[in-house]
Amino acid sequence: MSKKKNNKTLQLIPLGGVGEIGKNMFVLKYGQDCIVMDAGLKFPDESMLGIDIVIPDISYLQDQKLNILGIILTHGHEDHIGALPYIMDEIDAPIYGTRLTLGLVRAKFMEHPGANIEMREINPEQDLVLSDNFKLEFFRTNHSIPDSVGVAVVTPEGIIVYTSDFKFDQTPVDGRITDYFKLAELGRRGVIAALLDSTNADRPGYTLSEKEVGDSINEIFRLSRSRIILATFASNIHRIQQVVDAAVRYDRKIGIVGRSIVNSVEISTELGYLKIPKEIIVDIDKIKDVPHEKMAVITTGSQGEPMSALTRISKSEHRQVEIFPGDTVIIAATPIPGNEKLVSRTVNNLFQLKADVIYRPISGVHVSGHGSEEEIKLMINLLRPDYLIPVHGEYRQQAYCSKIAQKLGIKEENVFLVKPGNVMEFSDGKGRQAGSVSAGRVLVDGFGVGDVGEVVIRDRQMLSEDGIVIVVLAVDQDNGVVMAGPEIITRGFVYVRESVDLLEEAKVALTKTIDKINSDQLQEWNKVKAKVRDAASSFFYEHTGRRPMIMPIVIDVSNEHK
Repeated sequence: MSKKKNNKTLQLIPLGGVGEIGKNMFVLKYGQDCIVMDAGLKFPDESMLGIDIVIPDISYLQDQKLNILGIILTHGHEDHIGALPYIMDEIDAPIYGTRLTLGLVRAKFMEHPGANIEMREINPEQDLVLSDNFKLEFFRTNHSIPDSVGVAVVTPEGIIVYTSDFKFDQTPVDGRITDYFKLAELGRRGVIAALLDSTNADRPGYTLSEKEVGDSINEIFRLSRSRIILATFASNIHRIQQVVDAAVRYDRKIGIVGRSIVNSVEISTELGYLKIPKEIIVDIDKIKDVPHEKMAVITTGSQGEPMSALTRISKSEHRQVEIFPGDTVIIAATPIPGNEKLVSRTVNNLFQLKADVIYRPISGVHVSGHGSEEEIKLMINLLRPDYLIPVHGEYRQQAYCSKIAQKLGIKEENVFLVKPGNVMEFSDGKGRQAGSVSAGRVLVDGFGVGDVGEVVIRDRQMLSEDGIVIVVLAVDQDNGVVMAGPEIITRGFVYVRESVDLLEEAKVALTKTIDKINSDQLQEWNKVKAKVRDAASSFFYEHTGRRPMIMPIVIDVSNEHK
């Protein structure tokens, strides 16, 4: 690598995907040129009331007016591609990805039309030159979705490797093992920094092969004398293939239930990544006509999502599929952090309907798509990076990854435990943390992108916890006279029929407060509202120990009075 002839530095900036699970997005910048690696979403936690998804804040890319050479996608999971429909109106750059990944992206844009998107397919066996400063090389990886790749970016400051999500599966379902030779070759050439998947850094040993799940599924199909319903991620094509193979082996028909999994199956079948004999597929409306011992259903809802097919089935709210006593329901996934309660609720509902539910991790119906401690060691030893950035994990996983790296001889100061927006600079073979840029989260609520902020979320939390009290006043603003009120309306605070005395006392207290406001101040509504709000808040906290949202409404009746 020749020495640079200018004073530019290479900057690596995560806009998401560090200190959290999901929302993966990494910017690699040299001068005004940059590339973006992945653009994923994150599912909301329980505090984000009403929010559908969370995506990265891309204001840094917009404010800096960077020359974005491309968005490089490593695979087709939502936490790596899910933000694209919401950001591509703001980014003028082509999208690069493998064949299946781009197929899934096209399906997303069919649901979110608008942006004119240019997509370019990458071949993992071929290099991609985007500019003099960015040459990309790819290596195949094993993950829980086909066509996954890692990226090595050759820059004037050295090679940056982004492993993305990986595990070392010696017996992958599709027969494509990780490109060990390429990884070792990169390590021989010299890697200045590696962004390493740390999701399972706190799990000792190795992650089991996906083939192990196939064996468990086969055993369930062999022993079951009832209908089988399996819930998994829509993108887990390998698992769907193994269910199909088991159905063929044990002479069962297959029904596909759930919009996302139907789309995923159609795309994967069309592109040749999924092989399903047409004769075993049963239309969803005809599932009831098939004998239970001859039927298997693949569905969505492994995370207990409120509107997913399995959740609605568990509540007896699905039009085509219902649970019969003795049905075997398999939840072939581990709950994403924050979804545990939703999954538990679905499992409880299924048990109440007399289903046999297989959902525990020890049941063998799910293995992770992420490498555990020994696989992380192997990846580090193959790449031998000078600097390491643990990504795709919460802080504890990042910290575990740092300890693993130190065992292998990487100095603690050469492992960067960063948050979204932190800037890492690499120059003359040295790396350092160099401040931060604007980064955070953008909340998507229905059709609104970013219009719901922290203040709105805080209001929703207050409403959910203590309800709302509305205080209505009618004021003749011209003369500074209260014509009517205060009237008190509550929702979610107290049961009105049982709290008549409390609300009457509140009226008396508020009337005293309003009587103390002189006529000049009555013409300044903001001051009136502030005094009413303070008085009502103090009264209700003193009498109930609760702090409902107080909303004063002042109505001007001066024209009517005249």
